[in-house]
Amino acid sequence: MGRLFGTDGARGIANTELSCELAMKIGRAAAMVLTENLSHKPKVLIGMDTRASSHMLCSAISAGLCSVGADVLILDVVPTPAVAFLVKEYGYDAGVMISASHNPCEYNGIKIFQYNGYKLPDELENEIEEIILDEAKVPPVVVGGEVGRVHFSESAVDDYIFHLAMTSDGNFKGMKIALDCANGSASVSARALFTRLGADCYIINETPNGVNINDKCGSTHIDQLQKFVLEKNCDIGFAFDGDADRVLIVDEKGELVDGDKIIAICAKYLKQNGQLNNNTAVVTVMSNMGFFKFCEDNGINCVKTKVGDRYVLEEMVANGYSIGGEQSGHIIFLDHATTGDGQMSAIQVLNVLKRTGRKISELADEMKVYPQVLINVRVSNFGKTRLEKDEEVQLAIKEASDELGGDGRVLVRVSGTEPLVRVMLEGKDYDKIKYLGECIAKVVEERLV
Repeated sequence: MGRLFGTDGARGIANTELSCELAMKIGRAAAMVLTENLSHKPKVLIGMDTRASSHMLCSAISAGLCSVGADVLILDVVPTPAVAFLVKEYGYDAGVMISASHNPCEYNGIKIFQYNGYKLPDELENEIEEIILDEAKVPPVVVGGEVGRVHFSESAVDDYIFHLAMTSDGNFKGMKIALDCANGSASVSARALFTRLGADCYIINETPNGVNINDKCGSTHIDQLQKFVLEKNCDIGFAFDGDADRVLIVDEKGELVDGDKIIAICAKYLKQNGQLNNNTAVVTVMSNMGFFKFCEDNGINCVKTKVGDRYVLEEMVANGYSIGGEQSGHIIFLDHATTGDGQMSAIQVLNVLKRTGRKISELADEMKVYPQVLINVRVSNFGKTRLEKDEEVQLAIKEASDELGGDGRVLVRVSGTEPLVRVMLEGKDYDKIKYLGECIAKVVEERLV
């Protein structure tokens, strides 16, 4: 896969790389692939984040869907997990989310969900790519009354908020929480949700204007929330990304609690309450070595997948696991949702705080983090394809791995959503892994431009 779709849908700079023409073709091809065996008129719902380009792309996708006879329900601005929930809740045949997640406002993307709320598997994305790029099939063209129609939802956000509220263990009265909505999708739901659950809420970055999404805020710029939590003397802070499918936490001391620690906290709690299915948590190869040690110390099995929440989810569904996710804050609670959900993850953590009576810093400190260095090296799209084949790059990786031995590890991979190679090293000696990481990054930069 990968000509149009990366690890999280199709993504690029809106109106150039991700043009209206391409969006319309994706709409037509997706409708054909997902609904060709239906005996009824196809129904597809569309949500979006707060980017200036989202409505433009929504119009293009809607046109493509309607041209092949599918009816469209536009949800307007909602979190990505709302699309995943509502496509199943409303009985629709497919769902589309227009978002580039944590990327800057000039980017946008298209994520597609099946009728059951799960993202498309690789083989269906490949079918869509083949229709668009190789003209493997020709989407039908309908006329007259067979042309699809566009409708607008007035209850989508409220229905989604009700769903999230039902996953709480009561109310959170007496808890003082901070929320950073990243000027994104959480802006339409977070205040209403957590106020409804009784928390005393302090909120920043919930006034989107089309261009300020993820702009020095949200989960990609955690420092603003760290200062805010201390300033307001909050018990905990939650930073969402642009489409609110992931969350990072700030504890009452202003310290970061990342996705690994969130999964560790919740997995241990679920285990203690007999709710950790198959006694297993699922993470990716990017998780910190400290997470694996935490699981070992607490008798929790750990399964590792390649990077991408879609692969975590595939493993969870295949084996019935209840929790999994990524260090970046994509956390999946499969008993409640079919995709990562930042606000749901926040609720599950608040459930733990309420039931245990402990501070988030105390719970987070139970997982000791190994020093980690992550260097993002910008490369060409062609350079991304040469990573595994370039002998000098591979030699630099091997030399660093040999230097660390059993006291650390090296992981170098291409980004599934950006023209980047990510160089990650972990080990006991920060200065050593920093030096070795910079050596690898220099070779990557020289060889893969």
